[in-house]
Amino acid sequence: MKKSILILYTGGTIGMEKTSAGYTPKSGLLSELMSKDPIFQHADMPHYEILEYQPLIDSSNMTLKHWNVLAKDLAKAYDHYDGFLILHGTDTMAYTASALSFLLENLNKPVILTGAQVSLVQAHSDARENLIAALLLASRYDLPEVTIFFNHQLFRGNRARKIDAEGYQAFQSPNFPALAKVGSQLQAKTRLFRAQTKLPLTPYAFKERAIASFHFFPGASLKVLETLLALPLQALLLHSYGSGNLPIDDPHLLTMLRKAIQNKTIIANCTQCLKGSVQMSHYATGQALQKIGVISAADMTPEAAIVKLQFLCSLSNDPLWISQQYGLNLRGERSD
Repeated sequence: MKKSILILYTGGTIGMEKTSAGYTPKSGLLSELMSKDPIFQHADMPHYEILEYQPLIDSSNMTLKHWNVLAKDLAKAYDHYDGFLILHGTDTMAYTASALSFLLENLNKPVILTGAQVSLVQAHSDARENLIAALLLASRYDLPEVTIFFNHQLFRGNRARKIDAEGYQAFQSPNFPALAKVGSQLQAKTRLFRAQTKLPLTPYAFKERAIASFHFFPGASLKVLETLLALPLQALLLHSYGSGNLPIDDPHLLTMLRKAIQNKTIIANCTQCLKGSVQMSHYATGQALQKIGVISAADMTPEAAIVKLQFLCSLSNDPLWISQQYGLNLRGERSD
């Protein structure tokens, strides 16, 4: 019996057409193109249905409200389909994949995000191959997690990052191996999949929270950070050097951070490096941060690190509980 896949089409380059104002999503275009392509009716392909959102959006316009709608619609359709494919623009795809991984607790079916760097209407588009492979993977494997498929590789969604604005190999997973590769064969590393669960799906929703991030660079003004910390923030993500180091030669930095933490602002530390982990115990600069209560984002991507803060702050106002949960591996987003 054929598997049944629901395609949730949010917009993005994959279904755009060229207009005088540039490429823009066109309602109905994707369904029309897929219905005319015999490969999508091939005997090996699963049965699929398309839920097209109105209006279709460029993914740079993605918000918490969109994530909540996606989670709600997935939960509503969960018992009626064997897997789910989300068509999404590439710019914020890693954020959405991270968000859905947290929102869909006890997920036991495949949720695969994919898209394209070039619209399906163009001859050199990567959209067709991404669509075909993602549909096959969603129908052939018991994959109980949110993933991203792009350019022959399937990544854990909350481990992936967009690393190329133009090339077809747009995504990488710097700190976790690819879950599957598609070539002449579908090759899945099922041992890397998250464990199946018998618990029912529990969907959550994001709430609007005052959360910010600050990117350090040589010469960064601490007055800007001080202005940021003067706001009623619930959480702040610091983008630090190397394994979690900051310029603590200026004692005012530690004083500011300590005061903010004492005022119940959660401060997390994420590395600017593409690969590797925050290890605040390695150097004196990191140890100073650890002592005042800065928490580690470990080897999470910046996308997962900020989304996890948004998620936990949506569930609670208790800084201690949030800090404890942040240090746990909740959905495979960080190494144990």
